[in-house]
Amino acid sequence: MAEILIYLAATLTALALLMALARFIMGPSPADRVVAFDVMTIVAITGIIFAALAEGRGIYLDVALVYGLLSFLGVIVIARFLEKGF
Repeated sequence: MAEILIYLAATLTALALLMALARFIMGPSPADRVVAFDVMTIVAITGIIFAALAEGRGIYLDVALVYGLLSFLGVIVIARFLEKGF
């Protein structure tokens, strides 16, 4: 039963990734694209966590943590870039 719920959650995560990708492509403003990029990275981190659950490997959780930190820094850099208007 738990495996079915994990696969259902992974499917819904993939759907969320497609919706965020659509917003990233169609976003009328750069701010919309930055938010969509941030959502896609969060969904990707969720996918890494699901892979860790499916494989039973804890090392993937470290990868997800590093990816989350780098994603946060990337969004901060892009936000500062958009704020200054370079």
